[in-house]
Amino acid sequence: MNFDTDAWLQFAQDNWIIIVVAIVAIFIIMKVVKTVMKWILVAAIVIGIATYGGYSIEDIKDVGSKVTEEAKDQAIKAMAGEAGDATYVDNADGTYSITTTNLELVGVPNSGEVTVKLRGISLGTWKLEGAVREFVVKARAAAK
Repeated sequence: MNFDTDAWLQFAQDNWIIIVVAIVAIFIIMKVVKTVMKWILVAAIVIGIATYGGYSIEDIKDVGSKVTEEAKDQAIKAMAGEAGDATYVDNADGTYSITTTNLELVGVPNSGEVTVKLRGISLGTWKLEGAVREFVVKARAAAK
């Protein structure tokens, strides 16, 4: 994937009318359409412009996976730094919750998995191993 600034500037200069029309279309869609369909339409426009600019769906998926990996790295770093400040709570439904300023973990005891949120954004379900297990153990110990 090539993120050459000069190439993007040249693309913008050559196709500025298409870019302006796409931006106007996005604003109109955001104001008029009130359902999930608006996000599908906006994503289609953005993917269309990126594809028209020479990027393939694979390139876009690569960027998405890199962003996901970076978010996971940040979550693990936050776990290491915020373990002492974590609040551990046994919920009434049999689950437990661990919260810090940046993280929220929810899990079922002995399930081997936790649901992780970083700054309110879900990062999915993670296996309870390595740094995640250490974080849970430290938070549980601090709560007692």
